[in-house]
Amino acid sequence: MNNLKQLRLQKALSQQALADRLDISQQSVYKYENQITEPNIDMLKVMADFFDVSVDYLIGHSSCSHKVENVQETELNEDELSLIQKYRTLSPSSRTALQNLIHELLQNT
Repeated sequence: MNNLKQLRLQKALSQQALADRLDISQQSVYKYENQITEPNIDMLKVMADFFDVSVDYLIGHSSCSHKVENVQETELNEDELSLIQKYRTLSPSSRTALQNLIHELLQNT
């Protein structure tokens, strides 16, 4: 719970105020912040939603606070889906190179 206290202070909340909003005791907030005990997964989700951060960020597993965007299923054929899956495995520089190539190909059509 490395980032809980920081997030609480950013919202200018006391431990009691946060506890009231999460429907838990002030002692629980204190124990979470001081790593005396850990919340269960359901409480982690509630806290992450309250602060609008990822659970990974909340527990200090990531330095990136934003949540992962939901990916909506679309009507793709197998080839299109395969290409997207392969694209996601590329490094940022390879993605840029591929985007440039596609742009060039589209200009020549």
